[in-house]
Amino acid sequence: MAVTEPAAAVLTTAREGILRRQSLRESSARTYARSLPIVPVRARGLTIEGADGRRYLDCLSGAGTLALGHNHPVVLEAIKKVLDSGAPLHVLDLATPVKDAFITELFATLPRGLADNARVQFCGPAGTDAVEAALKLVRTATGRSGLLSFTGAYHGMTAGALDASGGAQDVRVTRLPYPYDYRCPFGVGGERGAELSARWTENLLDDPKSGVAAPAGMILEPVQGEGGVIPAPDEWMRRMRRITADRSIPLIADEVQTGVGRTGTFWAVEHSGVVPDVMVLSKAIGGSLPLAVVVYRADLDAWEPGAHAGTFRGNQLAMAAGAATLAYVRENRLAERAGVLGARMMGQLQGLAADHPCIGNVRGRGLMIGVELVDPDTDPDTDGRTSTGAPPAARALAAAVQQECLERGLIVELGGRHSAVVRLLPPLTLTDEQASAVLDRLADALSAAERSSYHRPQTGLSN
Repeated sequence: MAVTEPAAAVLTTAREGILRRQSLRESSARTYARSLPIVPVRARGLTIEGADGRRYLDCLSGAGTLALGHNHPVVLEAIKKVLDSGAPLHVLDLATPVKDAFITELFATLPRGLADNARVQFCGPAGTDAVEAALKLVRTATGRSGLLSFTGAYHGMTAGALDASGGAQDVRVTRLPYPYDYRCPFGVGGERGAELSARWTENLLDDPKSGVAAPAGMILEPVQGEGGVIPAPDEWMRRMRRITADRSIPLIADEVQTGVGRTGTFWAVEHSGVVPDVMVLSKAIGGSLPLAVVVYRADLDAWEPGAHAGTFRGNQLAMAAGAATLAYVRENRLAERAGVLGARMMGQLQGLAADHPCIGNVRGRGLMIGVELVDPDTDPDTDGRTSTGAPPAARALAAAVQQECLERGLIVELGGRHSAVVRLLPPLTLTDEQASAVLDRLADALSAAERSSYHRPQTGLSN
């Protein structure tokens, strides 16, 4: 039933009151609420309904947490079953039937070379907690303290995870060039750029005068998410695996956002056939509830009892929801579906570039898609362009597109080095019709933002 005008006014007033109180009471660190001033009250699948009665297509999906979308029936049923059973909801790290079922389902999905001889550690409930545990694990197992990570990385907001991410400056972390084809740090892009990245890594590790001691581990994202939806080339991934294996350096794959079918395979490392020593998992594995684990080779299990603990490691509802989600994705081949639909959507987005020269690059894997927006009017002979010829990133335009999307009932996120990449992370249950609606709204928002006063020439920001 349609909302009447007086009722709509009441709903809008209630929404504004909630947002005002949030602004007054919560810290300045809040992020999503600043660019997405909505108050969700109901949700199902792709759709969120706000307190003002408006409906939105959610292509943020809890930053990739909602593999099945909002309130999927199999998730709700799994949670209800635990609640109705009278099972304890909080048990520290004690064994329970719910936990056993989750681990069994998780191991059924892991790359075979890892699942056959793996251990699992339940951490605090966030992905950053799992990253911290993984770093602590490899440092304990190897007796070393250094770490290899990559430019543009994002691994979380706790101290150790920030050190491993692109913006930190911990002296123990050696930052390596991630292969970013569109803005290649070596100015060449393609296979040649990835090859130079690998050679750089090998040289640093093998040169006794490089200043890089034998590290405890290498951590990487198979697709950089917050860094701008940048997929690592498969051959480069295999090269990193050989480099680390030859030097007895544990390889940590951060699959917090890429896991559970998001990129077209159940785990993103499967695209390249790489089997890491450690996998960091969170977001979608909890079926919308907080859960994080580290899965690793048994021979790395050098921890003493109690060496890594935490009160909220036994989230029974999250384990039940997670097991149901993992099983549903596996049984319904949603990873394969994400690969097919994602490729189709990227093709359509690339087609938009003919009418929208501000679309500099469309990239991604599966239903993890990024559209990098640029200022196409930059003179090619000026310093505004990068060494690969890419125009400067259009940060203000991207922000305008995000707001125009919201006006049209579409929720998208921004990312990338200069926050100029429009990111799409729809649920894996996305239908063809919903995908068309998402792209239509995005195209309309893009046109509106280009016409608006938001589009200003950008400062020459490169790699």
